[in-house]
Amino acid sequence: MHKKLLLFFLLFKLLPASAQTDWKFNSENDGIKIYTSIVPNSKIKAIRVECDYKATPSQFVAVLLDIKASPEWLYHTKFCKVFKQVSPQELYYYSEVTLPWPAENRDFVSHLTVSQNPTTKVVLVDGPAVPGFIPVKSDIVRVDHSGSQWEITPLNNDEIRVIYTLHVDPGGALPAWLINMFATEAPTQIFKNLKTELQKSAYKNVTLPFIQN
Repeated sequence: MHKKLLLFFLLFKLLPASAQTDWKFNSENDGIKIYTSIVPNSKIKAIRVECDYKATPSQFVAVLLDIKASPEWLYHTKFCKVFKQVSPQELYYYSEVTLPWPAENRDFVSHLTVSQNPTTKVVLVDGPAVPGFIPVKSDIVRVDHSGSQWEITPLNNDEIRVIYTLHVDPGGALPAWLINMFATEAPTQIFKNLKTELQKSAYKNVTLPFIQN
């Protein structure tokens, strides 16, 4: 179990992998499809996750922007804290995740931005890691080369299709084969947790002024 949790932590903030085209189907569980792709000059595979939800784009974005509540659907996140709110759709936050011994904890600073195509209504939420802002701690490995991208496409009858593409360099002395072996199990659990999160009253009827549903 510890190995599976470890891989979740490593995949939490990831480099966008939208440029990858050679996706290989890996698994499907409860409507959650997982694909992987080899990344040039990297031992770590890219991951693509697809799932449909009964929700609006505003509901899903509201969950992603609720940084304080994100540990409720992300495994072993010690805490998440917004330290700079640029606008309702742009913020910077710091997070630390707890890894099982003997691995060291990881932390990162993420720049989260939300944009929407006015014609297609497709929403993109990007969250690359950014250097600086928070001093590096001696007992925690800072993840500098990471990022993530959520693509949220509205369908019929208040349904959405969510595509999550990701790739990560977790830093430290963690073997790539271990990361790749368990990489698909953690995203599956994340997406299952999101189904539950979207049903909470805090997000049930939410609307965002910068999102057209």
